[in-house]
Amino acid sequence: MTHTTRLRVLHIGKFYPPHVGGMESHLRALCGELQKSVDVQVVVSSDNRASTEAVDSGVKVARVGAVCNLASAPICPGLIRRIREAKADLVHLHLPNPVAVMAYLASGLKGHLLVTYHSDVVRQKLLGRVLQPILFRALDRCEAVIVASHKYVETSPVLPSYRERCRVIPFGIPVEQFQHCDPTEVARIRDQYGPRIAITVGRLVYYKGLEHLIQAMNKVRGRLLIVGDGPLRAKLEHQVRAQGIGDRVVFLGNLKDLIPYYHAADLLVLASIARSEAFGLVQLEAMACGKPVVNTSLPSGVPYVSLDGITGITVPPANPEALAKAINLLLDDPIRRAQYGNAARRRVQAEFNLELMTRRTLQLYQSVMQFPNRGATLPGRGSADFNLNSRMDESALANTASPSAAD
Repeated sequence: MTHTTRLRVLHIGKFYPPHVGGMESHLRALCGELQKSVDVQVVVSSDNRASTEAVDSGVKVARVGAVCNLASAPICPGLIRRIREAKADLVHLHLPNPVAVMAYLASGLKGHLLVTYHSDVVRQKLLGRVLQPILFRALDRCEAVIVASHKYVETSPVLPSYRERCRVIPFGIPVEQFQHCDPTEVARIRDQYGPRIAITVGRLVYYKGLEHLIQAMNKVRGRLLIVGDGPLRAKLEHQVRAQGIGDRVVFLGNLKDLIPYYHAADLLVLASIARSEAFGLVQLEAMACGKPVVNTSLPSGVPYVSLDGITGITVPPANPEALAKAINLLLDDPIRRAQYGNAARRRVQAEFNLELMTRRTLQLYQSVMQFPNRGATLPGRGSADFNLNSRMDESALANTASPSAAD
């Protein structure tokens, strides 16, 4: 006799908010929606040695204590045990995360495995080569690989070998959340920093290309707000002082509420220079606020999110002259700025909303669970009829286009 039960899904990530990062923001947004239809657990690394458990917007989050870091990867001895204890029907692994891959493989779980491939290992080439066999074992084992854009499959050194398993599900955000804010706060920000404001948002790390953006500011007729923190902050602040543009480049650090700053700005700049920037989630946030984007022509999903000549301007990476020209063009032309900004808002609403991403992910879960996996069914769960959509309208799922194959 069978019974109906909600699918148990374990998400394994590197970190979770309030830790700042695109992968972390995606994980929280996705799991917050998924938990309406499936039982979601999240296991990630802690920022310190202490292990903690909490419930974040209905999602159970276990942070496993890290004893040290190896090449920026937290080493968490308790991760294997936490993965086993989850008793998941489906494991959803977020990569790159070599320590989590090793912990998953060591756990001996034989249930279904699905991977979201956020980015290749780009800069740490030696580490990437050493860990590549472990990554391949996980990809060989999984039933599907989620990628955010076709372009990333085409340009990855890893993914073409798994093309038949790749499914393109663009990342999404809660669009409505970004479209409303306190106009008084927006006016305050514009009074303080305006009238011509460009904003850039992200960790201050090498692949963001901020040294080129700061160099471009020598020729930009306006002010740049830099939101975020990271290991390059002191170096970048020194560059600003050396260029004598401290009055026009402002470091704001991490902000609790970004939305009024997006609305106060005239445009967003994403000056990234490497494929580590696989998508650029901050583009969606600014676009949802009706702002045009200046981005770079990386061989990744970045120029697919904001389209050149439609929602913004795309320039070659590591090119301060081109950055300055594009920023000035938008700052000088309010009509073009409004046209691109309106198109940006419409594009996010149609293609990159959180509900659509969630429905596509649930469809993929449903597809994966319909077929025997490469291992044994988990003990005590083999006779269950899984209910993926206990609170989600089935007709909405049926009417949503299936996730597209990367070929």
